[in-house]
Amino acid sequence: MKIIPLAFDSMGVRSTATFVETDLKIVIDPGVSFAPLRYGLAPTKLELKRVEELSKKVYEYAEEADILTISHYHYDHYFPEADFYADKILLIKDPKKKINRSQKGRGKEFLNWVKNTPKLMEFADRRNFKLRETEIIFSPALYHGGDGSKLGYVLACSIKYKGKKMIHASDIQGPQVAPTTDWIIQQNPDILILSGFPTLLLGYKSSKFGLYQSNKNLIKILLETKVNTVILDHHLARDLHYQNKIKEIIKEATVLKKKVITAAEFLGKEPEFLEAKRKEFYKQEERIEARASCQRQDTRQ
Repeated sequence: MKIIPLAFDSMGVRSTATFVETDLKIVIDPGVSFAPLRYGLAPTKLELKRVEELSKKVYEYAEEADILTISHYHYDHYFPEADFYADKILLIKDPKKKINRSQKGRGKEFLNWVKNTPKLMEFADRRNFKLRETEIIFSPALYHGGDGSKLGYVLACSIKYKGKKMIHASDIQGPQVAPTTDWIIQQNPDILILSGFPTLLLGYKSSKFGLYQSNKNLIKILLETKVNTVILDHHLARDLHYQNKIKEIIKEATVLKKKVITAAEFLGKEPEFLEAKRKEFYKQEERIEARASCQRQDTRQ
């Protein structure tokens, strides 16, 4: 099984797009987005360039894929009007059941967009699919974060091939709740890709108790499954100081000789937290523009 994170927050954009190759080519959550505002600032030129680069990369992989999956209808997890859905097998979140109002509307728009162009389209909630030698198991609808989250629900998916198993669990934020934790433990993956707790929102939209639950549940997963690598990214990677808030997880992983890393680190690269460093990059761009302006003035003299 080959796993390639295509676009993640640690790579400079908002996304959890992932390519998985078995005897099939699968792209999970083919979407890329960015924060419209951070610190009251719009995206830097560097961020917009990265969004363009990684969007192109996701498009290229999606065009070559046999299967595309969509965990939920937030725009960082799917491109709503891409042409690569045609002639593909689409395994997607049911847009009519266990879904909030916003995503229900987006899901309806998405169905109107793709119409009958996919080779096959199935609502995947709580379903198993055996395609060639690849087994794809979808979770029931899981909370997008804590219990009763107003952000709705998401699907996690488990992919099994030749005795190896990986789980992709976007936007479960932790996991914060027992049912999500239990589903992951029951699936018993070798590799787990998940969205960490949104520590950036502590004291605003997220609580210290939520973080405590998240850390406790991920430690439980480390202890009770054979997982050897956890890619912990997305919401968590929007906080430059996230490591201070998951010390217990890192400590337990070290004792167990397991990895808890970002998607960038999984690829052997240094993380680039472009959104979290937006202030810093704004200053750099302002200095570059100021130097360029001075050079233009010198040229005119």
